[in-house]
Amino acid sequence: EHLPTEVGYDAELQSDPGEHDEHADENNNLGFQIGAPHPPSIEEQQATPDRHCPPGHYSQAELKAALERPPQDPQGPGADGRGYEKNNMTPEEEKEKEKGMTVNCFNQFSSDRISLSRSLGDDTRPPECVERKFRRCPPLPTTSVIIVFHNEAWSTLLRTVYSVLHTSPAALLTEIIMVDDASTAEHLGTRLDEYVKQLKIVKVVRQQERKGLITARLLGARGALGEILTFLDAHCECFHGWLEPLLARIVEEPTAVVSPEITTISLNDFTFNKPVATAKAHNRGNFDWSLSFGWEGIPEHERNKRKDETYPVKTPTFAGGLFSISKEYFEHIGTYDDKMEIWGGENVEMSFRVWQCGGQLEIIPCSVVGHVFRTKSPHTFPKGTEVITRNQVRLAEVWMDDYKHIYYRRNSNAAKMAKEKGFGDISERVNLRERLQCKNFTWYLNTIYPEAFVPDLTPTKFGAIKNSGAQSCLDVGEQNEGGKPLIMYTCHNMGGNQYFEYTSHKELRHNIGKQLCLQANPLPDQVKLELCSLKGLGTSVAPQQEWLVTEVRKHHLDKHAQSLGAFWQTPSRLSCAFY
Repeated sequence: EHLPTEVGYDAELQSDPGEHDEHADENNNLGFQIGAPHPPSIEEQQATPDRHCPPGHYSQAELKAALERPPQDPQGPGADGRGYEKNNMTPEEEKEKEKGMTVNCFNQFSSDRISLSRSLGDDTRPPECVERKFRRCPPLPTTSVIIVFHNEAWSTLLRTVYSVLHTSPAALLTEIIMVDDASTAEHLGTRLDEYVKQLKIVKVVRQQERKGLITARLLGARGALGEILTFLDAHCECFHGWLEPLLARIVEEPTAVVSPEITTISLNDFTFNKPVATAKAHNRGNFDWSLSFGWEGIPEHERNKRKDETYPVKTPTFAGGLFSISKEYFEHIGTYDDKMEIWGGENVEMSFRVWQCGGQLEIIPCSVVGHVFRTKSPHTFPKGTEVITRNQVRLAEVWMDDYKHIYYRRNSNAAKMAKEKGFGDISERVNLRERLQCKNFTWYLNTIYPEAFVPDLTPTKFGAIKNSGAQSCLDVGEQNEGGKPLIMYTCHNMGGNQYFEYTSHKELRHNIGKQLCLQANPLPDQVKLELCSLKGLGTSVAPQQEWLVTEVRKHHLDKHAQSLGAFWQTPSRLSCAFY
């Protein structure tokens, strides 16, 4: 029988014949892959009493927080998750605020005046989340929370730590490991070491050289004592009851890599965007063919499988900053690619790897954690942003099979690096894929992310579109994500804003990130870049996005040529070429 407020709901979810029967045998072998029997069904758990844990559900007393929150001023700055911005600031305060924004890319002035132990007010999650009980058998596992930081502001870093302590059951929270990635800020040295001594289960470990997020997380994970590893960023706040649903899901499915529902903390005034009891709309992770992570709404067939908010959301990719994973499974699945550098691409790599090698990525809506989303990074990267390209090439070479060429066509630097083998040794990761008998990328696209639009593996034509008369190229211009006219610009042969594909569906796509198409409009309006009408399953090409390329010495764009020709101020039969 379905018990919506208890651990065990997903036995019914996993048996959905529409999604899982085809791979049932593979899923049933997952337990043996990690050297342990598949977890018993809920019925078996109920029928076989365990002498080591009592029956029934955890009480509130058993799930008492590791550190009681001290009394808070209900009218204080930021109280109950409200934002705080001071009015009528003095010149000195204005200067302090400006400096904080420059150094951290968020309003440090406001953050510094908000309590490190601030309350987030009432529990506003859906009632099934608030009322949910957790069985004692099998027991919820312990966790080590790992927080990596580099030159983080004192108030955001310590508020993250206190938030974990005030909301995590003492019986489940083994430790908080703060990993310093070679910070140079004075307040993060001896002062921090001395401060955390009072917090008992909090410790600081340090990398003496800036090596980045990946290496820092691996350092924290190696010394972790908890059964589950929980990774958080250094500017988070945890909402009521955030930890138990993550741990409970891993009890049910040891190969699940679970993320909380991530909500926003305003970078301007630190308003915590609380969950809404009636909200049913959720996002999941995706990726584009430049291998960047993004968000999208969950499709209807996934929504229909979720009977209430205690059900997980399957996600093709995850943000990678906030998640929990069994330490045993983390090691089994290959931790991180330790030859990736600094930051970038590791979350997409792990997403592909987990799914292709028999695990699953999920978002747990009853677990809510706030995160300060900055619009830009305040930190510089050793070796520049080339490390991100290198990381992405490594993941493409190991996990994407022939689909890697779709990425390379969109990133000329990546294509050059791949051709010259400038991405380092990947033999260990290739061996890992073989040892775990992981599925190919076609399986991932067909089974895990069938909604994805997959560009042609071999487009009819691709590259820049050059006006042979003007010796200039079609260019999308700056920050054109649709709705704007295109421009003509000096040809630079670097792809990017001048990359287009002529597809098998007769579209002219600029699909570096978003799927954008050239769209003809009635004169005198110009040709614009718009969202492609063909988005995948159940969609088709709009007539105004269909173009005809004919071979007459040069590649002529016949259909809609008058519109494009007017834009270029050339004859209606346009002489232009892909090159």
